[in-house]
Amino acid sequence: MTHAELLELAVRLARQAGDAIEAVRRAGFAIERKGDASPVTAADRLAEGIITEGLLDAAPGIPVVAEEACAAGDLPEVGQRFWLVDPLDGTREFAAGRDEYVTCIALIEAGRPVLGVLGAPGRGSLYAGIVGQGAWMEEGGARRPIRARRPPAEGLHVLDSRSHRDADATAAFCRDWPVRETTRLGSALKFAWIAEGRADLMPRLASGIMEWDTAAGQAVLEAAGGRVVDAAGQPLRYGKPGFRNPGFVAWGAA
Repeated sequence: MTHAELLELAVRLARQAGDAIEAVRRAGFAIERKGDASPVTAADRLAEGIITEGLLDAAPGIPVVAEEACAAGDLPEVGQRFWLVDPLDGTREFAAGRDEYVTCIALIEAGRPVLGVLGAPGRGSLYAGIVGQGAWMEEGGARRPIRARRPPAEGLHVLDSRSHRDADATAAFCRDWPVRETTRLGSALKFAWIAEGRADLMPRLASGIMEWDTAAGQAVLEAAGGRVVDAAGQPLRYGKPGFRNPGFVAWGAA
C-alpha cells in the first residue's frame, strides 16, 4: 500500500474509533487506574481494538505498537516500519467532560513519523498529513489544507499542557522569546493547533512522554511545515527502548 492509501486507512479507523469513543461518553463510563496510576476507560480499550484490528487486517506486515496493549505487557518486536497508536490521548480531559482528547495513529519508518492522523471526535474534526506532501483538516465532511505559520510580529502563542504542567521550565525556555499569550490545552491537540496556524510553540521539556503521545502529532505538524525536536535541537526519533521520549519542543514554521 502507498503512503496515501495507508493514510486513508488510518483516517477511516480514526473515525470509527471516534464514533466508539463518543458512544461510550454518551452512555457513561467508569474510570479505572493502570499500574502507573494513569486513568483508563472502556473508550480507550474499545478504540484501541478497532484501530489495531483494522490496521493488522489491512496491512498485516506492519506491527502495531498501541498504548493499552503495551500497558498490559504486550510490546511487539518492531523493525524499520511500524504503527504507533494512542487510541484516546487525553483520557483525563475525556473523564473531566472536556473535548480536548484525540485519537492518534502514526506510521514510523526508519525512526521517523512519515504520516499521521489526529482525530478529535469531541470537536467533530480530524487532522492528517504525509510528511513532504502536506497536511489537511476535516470538519463537517469537508477537507481543507493547513499550514503552520511563521511567528507573528506581535509575539508567540505558546501552548502549555493542561494536566502535565512544568510552569517553571516552560517559563525559562520562553524567556528569550516574545510571548503574546499562553493557552493551556489537553492532549496532542496542541500539535494540531500549531499545524493549522493557531499557535506557534509547545515546549514539553520533561522526559517520560511516550512515543505514541507524540508520533501522530509530529507527523501532522511536520507535514504542515513545522518541526519537533529534542532538547539538543535534533529531530525527535522513534523506536527507542521502552518507547519513551526525552523532552521536546514543537515549533510552527521557521
